[in-house]
Amino acid sequence: MQQKKMTLKGLAAILGVHTSTVGRVMDPETRHMVGEEVAQRVLKEAARHGYRPNKMAAALRTRRSNIVGVILPDITNPVFPPIVLGIEDELRKHGYVALVTNAGEDPEQQRFVVDQLLARQVDALILATATRDDPIVTHCLEAGVALVTVNRSEDRGRVSSVVNDEYAGMRLAVEHLLALGHRHIVHLVGPQTLSTGHLRREGYELALAAHGVAREDMWLFDCSAYTREAGRAGCLGALARYPQATAILAGNDLLALGCYDALRERGLRCPEDVSVVGHNDMPFVDMVNPPLTTIRIGHHAMGVQAAQLVLRRLRAEGAEGGAGDGQMEIRLKPELMVRNSTTVPRKT
Repeated sequence: MQQKKMTLKGLAAILGVHTSTVGRVMDPETRHMVGEEVAQRVLKEAARHGYRPNKMAAALRTRRSNIVGVILPDITNPVFPPIVLGIEDELRKHGYVALVTNAGEDPEQQRFVVDQLLARQVDALILATATRDDPIVTHCLEAGVALVTVNRSEDRGRVSSVVNDEYAGMRLAVEHLLALGHRHIVHLVGPQTLSTGHLRREGYELALAAHGVAREDMWLFDCSAYTREAGRAGCLGALARYPQATAILAGNDLLALGCYDALRERGLRCPEDVSVVGHNDMPFVDMVNPPLTTIRIGHHAMGVQAAQLVLRRLRAEGAEGGAGDGQMEIRLKPELMVRNSTTVPRKT
């Protein structure tokens, strides 16, 4: 005969405490309201009887599911797993879990994913998909869901975000190459619809301008996407346009890996003929040949901060997400990781 499932009321009766006491203990957010000795008794007895809170019933009662939806543009991109890990680590401390989904870059597909998550009563959303002018952000705000963007931001400042300090990162990369003696530096530019592509381009231009380089003397080549194939195509195009180039500053690490492909195809060596710098310090770029000089971004910390922002937003009862209404942009400090893909320039 199957044993009857333990209920909150039954567990309270066994312990001789009020049902609200058991409810508080079983919720990590309210456990501090109960004395430590009582809390440990409740947890021990709950484990002995295999009691688990009925999340669906609690969601109906409190209108909270304790689930945060996390929407990624490309789950195969090695940048995103550390961000998700940071989000999950922080949410778990507060009794929340992340529901992670891959939505691609297509706005219609992203809207479908958002609607599906909202239909499942997620308490909040963290978007890693944001574009500079994003209809999905508008859709989320109109739905009234708590919202934070991570890794990317939108131009209108309507929602809080956690991003890298792109200007500082590009300044570190440019000054590293200038210190080595490079004067012919091409920037492989990421998509301008994304804050990362736009701000890294601006950062490159500002860094060179600070060293007296005129804008018309700056070498830029646009890439269609943040992919290895786009990096290969961009590098080949840049070398054809700027044959004197001695260094390539790629918009991200995937573009930089594409540069490795293009240089081999052209019979050129890295770094002896052309130095390459990436951006992100994604996993394993220290193990390629040559190990990639790049800008390290604290992606795990980025995820932790995004989770903290969304939890703060959830605690702010009745807060509205209007522009300028308490929104925050947290910029993380980048770090230059010097490896073997950069050296002094060849003689031209």
